[in-house]
Amino acid sequence: MQKAHFGFTKLIVQDLEAMATFYKDVAGLVEMGRVQSAVGDRAIDEILFNATGEGGPTLVLFKFLDREAPAVEESILGFITPDLAAFVDRTKAAGGAVVADIKTHVEHGVKVAFVTDPEGHLLEVVELLSA
Repeated sequence: MQKAHFGFTKLIVQDLEAMATFYKDVAGLVEMGRVQSAVGDRAIDEILFNATGEGGPTLVLFKFLDREAPAVEESILGFITPDLAAFVDRTKAAGGAVVADIKTHVEHGVKVAFVTDPEGHLLEVVELLSA
């Protein structure tokens, strides 16, 4: 019997189209589909993005149509990029903000920055240091 595996994260957002544009422009995510459905009796819209690494999880932007999005610090999305400074610059240009500027952590082999998308969702962005 195969065990379950982690397959996706759903980020609840307020402005589905604006957040889709942000994640396409900043993180290079590629949309793979849209769903209009319901959770129980609550209507929802979703935009699904392809995994960015082989076998990796999918990001789904999720909107309940009957209410505002919840607090934005309930989760942290993690991205790995080959150019952290460029990712941070794209974030600012797309309406996001820098929470903690780039720091190098040699002991962990990474550079890290914390940014937010335009709705305030926290992203931890990592660049791996060369060996």
